[in-house]
Formats: sequence, C-alpha cells, structure tokens
Amino acid sequence: MAQHEKFHYRTLEEVKARCRELGITLPFADDTSALAEPLKVRNITFSSRVGSAPMEGADSTPDGSPSEMTLRRYRKIAEGGAAIMWFEAISVVPEGRSSKTQLLITKDNVDDYRRFTDELKEAGLKKNGHAPYLVMQANHSGRYSNPDNKPAPLIAYRHPYLEQFRAADDSCIVSDDYLKRTEENFGEGARLAKEAGFDAVDIKSCHGYLFQEVASAYTRPGLYGGSYENRTRLLKNSIRAAQVYEDDSFMVTSRLGIYDGYPEGGGFGQKSDGTQDLSEPIRLVKELKEMGVDMIDVTMGNPYVTTHVTRPFDMGKYPPEEHPFEGLYRMITSIGEVKKAVPDMVILASAPTYLRQYSDLYTAGAVEMGLCDGMLFGRMQFADPDFANEIVSGRLDPKRICLTCGKCGDLIRSHKPTGCVIRDNETFMPYYREFLEEKKNLPKNFRG
Repeated sequence: MAQHEKFHYRTLEEVKARCRELGITLPFADDTSALAEPLKVRNITFSSRVGSAPMEGADSTPDGSPSEMTLRRYRKIAEGGAAIMWFEAISVVPEGRSSKTQLLITKDNVDDYRRFTDELKEAGLKKNGHAPYLVMQANHSGRYSNPDNKPAPLIAYRHPYLEQFRAADDSCIVSDDYLKRTEENFGEGARLAKEAGFDAVDIKSCHGYLFQEVASAYTRPGLYGGSYENRTRLLKNSIRAAQVYEDDSFMVTSRLGIYDGYPEGGGFGQKSDGTQDLSEPIRLVKELKEMGVDMIDVTMGNPYVTTHVTRPFDMGKYPPEEHPFEGLYRMITSIGEVKKAVPDMVILASAPTYLRQYSDLYTAGAVEMGLCDGMLFGRMQFADPDFANEIVSGRLDPKRICLTCGKCGDLIRSHKPTGCVIRDNETFMPYYREFLEEKKNLPKNFRG
C-alpha cells in the first residue's frame, strides 16, 4: 500500500468486497449474540466476551498513583460494561516508567490503588449489576523507558533497526543480575497488585518493551540470550514469582506478543528475513499453559516502529506498508493458530477497532469461528467508553466509534493526558494543540 487511505466503506458488503480483492477473508457474524455469552476461566465467570485493552493515559500523580483524570477515564469504562478491564501498563520499578506520568505501583501508594479499584468495581456493579474483572498490567518499558520524560533506554541487546528511532549504546544493555532482580520485582509487583484489589496481574511481554526484547535476544550472551530456553527465562521466572500469590481470587496472566514484525529481522516470532514464524510463540504458549497460566491476551508488533502491525491504521505518522485489512487478517489468523494449538486455554484477541462500526460483528465472527474466546478493545474505549454495553445489547453506535486517526497515540507518546481528541474534544484538544507546537522540534524520523 505505502500510502495513506481513509476508511471509506459505507456497508459491510463493501468491506467484504475489498477483502476479496485483497485475497483475504475476515470473520464477520450476522449479529453480536456470541459476545453476550458468559466466558468461564477457572472459578471466574465473565459476564460477556468483551473487554477493554491496555491504553496508557499518561495522567498519574508524581508518585505514580491514579489521578482524578485516571479515575474519570476508568470509571467511564467500568460504567460502560466492560466485563474485563485490562489496565494500561503500570511500572513496578521507577526506572522502567515510560514517562513521569506513567502509573507506578509501590508499597507507599498501594492504598491509593486500593481506593481506586474499589471505586471502579462499585461503579460497574451499580450501573450494570456486575463488577468488572480488573487485570493489572505489570510492565518494564525497557528500550522505551523515560522516567523523567527523557529517553533512558534499558535494553537487552543492540538492534540497529530500532536504534533509528530510539538511540541506545552498549552502556544501556542491562546485566543478567539486573534481569534476575527484575524477576523478583515482578513477583513483588504481583503481591502489590493483589493487595491493591486487582483480580489478576499481567506479566507483560509484548510491544517492544523489556520482556519482549529479551525474547528476541538471539545474540545476547549469558543466561537470558541465545537459546529459546534462555530468551524465555525472564518471562517464565517472573510468572513463577507472581504465581506465589495466586489463589481463588487472584490470577496470573500475560499479554503476549507473538510477532514483532521488524522488516530487518531480529524480532520474536519471525525469521531472520522478517517473515513470520509462530513456532516459538506457540511453543511458549503451550509451556505457559503447562505452568498453570489459563488465560492470555495475544497481540503483536511494536507501536513505536511497526504501529501498523500492532493496530492497523490508515491515517497516521507514516504510510502503512499494507492495507489495514491485511494487518487485521494477519492478527486474527495468527491468534487463531495459537488458539488451535492450545484449545483449553482462554485466548483473548486484540486490535478490532480499525473496523469501526463493523468491529463488533468482526469480534463476534472471530469468536464463532473459534479463533479466540473474546476480544479486548483499545482505541475504541477512548472514543466510546460505552462500547461494551452497546455491543452486548445489540450494535455499536456509529456516531461514537473511534476513527483510528492516531491522535490519542500522539498524546501518549508526547507524555500528555490521553483520550479521544475527536469525541472528547473539550478535554483533550488543548493537549493536542500543545503536541502540535512541540512536534515542530521533533526529529524527522520520529515515529513514536
């Protein structure tokens, strides 16, 4: 494609026709009834198969606690009926924050998080008759760490392609001892998540952050590089450290990236020439299931450099390298391969929002076809926090859908409070104007 193209499809039949021209098939159901069916994991029954995906808001207090802006954002989603609220990345170490305003959980602010989760559960229960299931996404930003709003990368290895967009040198490479401490830190993060009232903790390994980068550290020496066993050590050991705190009311899960999509190779889930190879990701998912992980969310790509792989778009910072429908096809068929390989694990899918008012039928179709058990909506939650209730009761409101314009992504990468500039114009347009002024001084090769 290599050019911007606006979404111009007026009917679902036009979408299907364009897919046929591209030689692909996307799953579409006739209605959304499949999504209103409960979903069971262990002793937990989710009220529907629709949830919110992690979307950072860059609106924490200085110590990393949720602010009033954070509460405003999540309360709307809770009231909007999301059965699962998979929280944005919450750092478990100060140096791993993506910005000064990224959420950070510590022993000193865990009570603030407890009040936060209590309010969200109460809001969902009062409005919908059920409390949302709250998953805390524990993260270390790694190469994309900016604890003082200045790049301070902590990397697993040198990667020339990635360093076009985020400079790093040998001094940024973390030691094996650091990674060993990281395992312990994520165990402690799980304990804090449980104390804070979350229902689960996600040991995050996706989107180019530290855990995902270690998974592709083919050239790294030592305990965390080279062999598959070494490259998956950080994730597995961190999950084991977190599982110490599991019980009937608290679960350990993971949001897992299965394909980085780097055109010059050197990524997880791909061959040296950049083409996709799911053999290692599927092996990893099978092993996670054997370890007792019963639910994961699957995603792919790196939003800083391969945004079109992570969340297909047509208008953004660079011309997408394929038609967005092709990106959706790769995403859902690859997730389907994972589900087929591990049928007894609950697999949640990602990235439906590009399809706008048809994303609900797409999600229902994916569930009906057995490609996944449910779907998490990311950008849509910013534009229409009521998306879940709309889907479960019928269809999305086309007047409130996300237009995938990318402006929320611009805000988060500029470390500004993030939301929908189009649908919540009064709140977020002032921040976007600030971004546009600052953009004039950004490097020409800036993608994120």
